[in-house]
Amino acid sequence: PSMTEALKAGKPVVLDKIQRFVDGAAVKRIGDLPFELCKGTITDMLLVPEGKVSTTILQLYNEDAIVAEPAGALAIAALDFYAGQIKGKKVVCVVSGGNNDIDRMQEIKERSLLYEGLKHYFIVRFAQRPGALKEFVNHILGPNDDIVRFEFIQKHNKESGPALIGIEVKTREDFGALINRMNQYKLNYTEINQNENLFEYLV
Repeated sequence: PSMTEALKAGKPVVLDKIQRFVDGAAVKRIGDLPFELCKGTITDMLLVPEGKVSTTILQLYNEDAIVAEPAGALAIAALDFYAGQIKGKKVVCVVSGGNNDIDRMQEIKERSLLYEGLKHYFIVRFAQRPGALKEFVNHILGPNDDIVRFEFIQKHNKESGPALIGIEVKTREDFGALINRMNQYKLNYTEINQNENLFEYLV
């Protein structure tokens, strides 16, 4: 982002904040020398979502046995956004940087699933009666859906109580079908993936 903003402004600028997931490319202010080198040679600059970078890291590892850090995978992660422009052409990407800790792989997988629309978190209000969760599993979940997180505290003297549920689906289409079933059974739920503050607080 710092290079993008510098090119827009015509000079290096200081960003208020940065996300450090792609730590090898996350700086608040681009250096004077890199800016001078790039401003006259770069024809386009693209910001790649962190989730897309995560998907690329996993693909490189699973398909080509290449261990790449987030910054190292940036160039390849950008290719899909230029698919129409580069079709039929020879393209060279520099994969530079393999400083990736195995302990980060769970975070990388989580970011990838969220970006690809395959993992969703909900607050669901369940009736405070026996069998409510069983009904959810039997009637709401599809054959390829999987509950990957469930947190529920029983509320005494109340008709219903909220539960935090994480659901992983196989395809985006499966998610659409899941939502349709939740609406069909008039489930009281809130999807929190798109609510940044609520997501950060609960997930």
